Amino acid sequence: MTASAGTRNRKNPNATKNRSGQRTPTTVVFVQQRRRDLATAPNRAAIGAAEASEASESVRSELAAPGEAGAMEGPWDVAGFVATLSSLSPHTRRAYAHDAEEFAQWCARGGCPEPANLDARVLRRYLAYLDTRGFARTSIARKAAAVRALLRHLQRHEVVTSSAGRHLRAPRKASRLPKVPSAPATAELLDGVEPDDDPVSARDRAVLELLYGAGLRVSELCGLAPGDVELRRAHVTVLGKGSKVRRVPINATSIEVLRTYLRTGRPALTSPATPSDALFLNRRGRRLTTRDAYRIVAAHPLADGRTLHPHALRHAYATHLLEGGADLRAVQELLGHADLSTTQVYTHVTADRLIAVYEHAHPRA
Repeated sequence: MTASAGTRNRKNPNATKNRSGQRTPTTVVFVQQRRRDLATAPNRAAIGAAEASEASESVRSELAAPGEAGAMEGPWDVAGFVATLSSLSPHTRRAYAHDAEEFAQWCARGGCPEPANLDARVLRRYLAYLDTRGFARTSIARKAAAVRALLRHLQRHEVVTSSAGRHLRAPRKASRLPKVPSAPATAELLDGVEPDDDPVSARDRAVLELLYGAGLRVSELCGLAPGDVELRRAHVTVLGKGSKVRRVPINATSIEVLRTYLRTGRPALTSPATPSDALFLNRRGRRLTTRDAYRIVAAHPLADGRTLHPHALRHAYATHLLEGGADLRAVQELLGHADLSTTQVYTHVTADRLIAVYEHAHPRA
């Protein structure tokens, strides 16, 4: 799975060769940089406990809503729970903090004022409450996971005596996958981006090429620093979920597009507000946000007029690799999945591919 010189193979993209206009919160940038340091510095173990405590306190302050400084205090110890989530991504921390606080507020309103009285019936009532509010199954499943994590934290501190969280079973998620554009349609989309004379066009083309050519999550793309891209070695270093670092190969076309952006596009977009560790910038010279990335992808529809979500390009990356004969384990590593079952669900293998594998591998086929 290494890149080599030559023309891009569209079927196998590696076989060859916060809101728009707003700055990323300072504390989130700080924590991301601390994670990058922890992942790359040779003396990781020497990082002091005082710095870790400072980062945790910064995250807690960032997660608290303005005017609600005391909202996370109380018998449910939501603030203490949030402080234990340092290994998760900023987005996941914010979601878990919101979900835990939402559960604590529901309990305070009469659901279960005292943690000692919590049992399986209370948790079932809470899931029913979420369902009546019209939350999607995926949202309820995430909220249930956050409550289970909160209850484990409370059990460790002997606030609750039983592991009631084990009985919290969220509804099964609907197995819905995004529609994947074909390899020719994806190639036509990428080749149809305007020439690189304009710095914004150079950036947009680099964003699209990297989303598809490396299969990055949109948060991973927006969190890249210039030093994470090693053009000579043809790979990009990515800080993924759970602070896991992985190196992903990139093809020759992506290398050339990134080189053009770094040479002409990024310098033209730089402003006094530009952070030095931001690879992709918006028109104001600030770090590209996930919302900016969504708009970039939506501004470049397929030939039939359909617009894509950034995650659809990641899905297309995995699907086209499998269709080109890539090993499922290799795709798992490239995507940064901890569990192979996640890759099996996430990647959509066509029926023709499954039949071909069966006929090639089964002794009686």
